[in-house]
Amino acid sequence: MSDAGSDEFDDERSKLGEYEGGRNEAGERHGVGKAVLPNGDVYQGKYESGKRHGQGTYRFKNGARYVGDYYQNMKHGQGTFYYPDGSKYEGSWVKDLRQGHGVYTYPNGDMYDGQWLQHMRHGQGIYHYHDTGSKFKGSWVNGKMESAGEYIHSNHRYKSNFGNNYPFGPGKYVFDIGCEQHGQYHQTEQDRAEGEWGELASTTILKWIPKCITGLTLSTPVKKTPGELYQPKMRWGCSQDFRNPKS
Repeated sequence: MSDAGSDEFDDERSKLGEYEGGRNEAGERHGVGKAVLPNGDVYQGKYESGKRHGQGTYRFKNGARYVGDYYQNMKHGQGTFYYPDGSKYEGSWVKDLRQGHGVYTYPNGDMYDGQWLQHMRHGQGIYHYHDTGSKFKGSWVNGKMESAGEYIHSNHRYKSNFGNNYPFGPGKYVFDIGCEQHGQYHQTEQDRAEGEWGELASTTILKWIPKCITGLTLSTPVKKTPGELYQPKMRWGCSQDFRNPKS
């Protein structure tokens, strides 16, 4: 069914664009249809009582595209959004916002897989860094790393608490070879060049302050009877304390 040639829908067409598809007894868009909006966007999918409702595909004039669930004209449920910059979000939506579990792939190849709240990373999630292969696993609050988390690299990991995207408090590097380095990052701010409006911009500098290394160390050798192979015993212990060398 098309609006073309129908005076009844001339005013609607000027406000809502062109539409082809089903309608209910009240003349509202209902069922499956296709609409070309005045701004050039195109929606093709299900309607209910005049609103996008159910499965549909919305193509934006700028090249973006959404494929997924709608509820009363809003992205709601499961859906995938393809952004003009090449990034993509696939997951849960609530009232047009990324919310619940979802996977966001960024233009540089980085990927976040975890919880969202009102368009921001919020809750437990894993951020994968494409260039290095490293990843951060932990908690997020309003888009930033907060609370307990860990950076995971190819042969070691760093575990600590985080605040405002930076580690704070005691932490440790855990190496695959079987030892750990304990310490703490100290944050300092360093001024950079003046910004566009004359203000000084600053950046946070992290300095690692080591405390001690723990790991497998050899115990005192024990004499064996002649011909018997010596099997060294291993124990965990603090092999070096950087804060107090005499301890």
